[in-house]
Amino acid sequence: MPAPTQSDLHVNIPLTNVSIAWKQSASTYIADKVFPKVPVQKQSDMYWKYSKSDWRRSDVKRRAPSTETPGTGWMVDSDSYFAHVYGVHKDIDDQLRANADSVFNMDRDATEFLTNQLLLQRDVDWCAQYFKTGVWTGALTGVASGPTTNQFLRWDLAGSDPIGDVALAVLNFRKLTGFKPNIAVLGAQVMVALKQHADILDRIKYTQKGIVTEDLIATLFDVDELYTAYATINTVNDQFPDARVQDQAAAYDFVANSKGMLLAYAPAGPSILTPSAGYTFTWKGYLGGNAQGLKIKRFRMEPIASDRIEAEATYDMKVVAPDLGTFFATAVT
Repeated sequence: MPAPTQSDLHVNIPLTNVSIAWKQSASTYIADKVFPKVPVQKQSDMYWKYSKSDWRRSDVKRRAPSTETPGTGWMVDSDSYFAHVYGVHKDIDDQLRANADSVFNMDRDATEFLTNQLLLQRDVDWCAQYFKTGVWTGALTGVASGPTTNQFLRWDLAGSDPIGDVALAVLNFRKLTGFKPNIAVLGAQVMVALKQHADILDRIKYTQKGIVTEDLIATLFDVDELYTAYATINTVNDQFPDARVQDQAAAYDFVANSKGMLLAYAPAGPSILTPSAGYTFTWKGYLGGNAQGLKIKRFRMEPIASDRIEAEATYDMKVVAPDLGTFFATAVT
């Protein structure tokens, strides 16, 4: 047998410039993009809600000589928030740290892992709160045939009219609220159907080589911002001793309802006398001034000879004005 052998000349070691981690891009998550964040000093408090009908009414009358102008006013109601604290941590044992190869930056990896978990959970909560039926005043349902009131033909079927359906929904939205929806959030399957829809392809065939983009669909739907909910989650939340077994047992799905779509109005930021479909209240007073509602900290756990990386988030996601949202359910088959 010739010597030296290949194994004598090279011993496999982990590469220092390559590793495989299934971290979703932060841009995939939508919870921080759709509705404004309201940094608050206290964990719970109240906010005012003005009557919509009062602000859509005119009490103005012609004034005769020596008479008073008619009096007017508005009613006000209140609601409250409670910013819950969410958290997770990863302990880095001293023995593991001392024995780790240089390829591992354990503090960095733990920080990114925990941040990813916070962002994922925040999207889960956002979808559970906003991206569903029974929440918004505007409620439309896709059907396989013969649509009637508050129904439309599903957009992956021949003869469907997504542009017309959305235009009519926008018109009704404006009639009800006086505002035009400026944001759309699409489920992943809805985006796939729209990219292949004959009417949309025909509208954009002379632009960008006929490639359907989110910006083009936003233009056709007459909204300022359009997001597709692509974030995914492992629906089997069990941990196994062996990574291969765990990966084989996992099942993945989109966080958001992939067949739904939300039209909504929200301002660029919170302000007085400005309506919004929803707000996310973040407890700034607890997180030391972080308006994003996220905090990562590292501290010593001497009893277990470890450093702890801990991540926390505070938020309460509130539907503030149900009239400022329209949800399209089962928009595709």
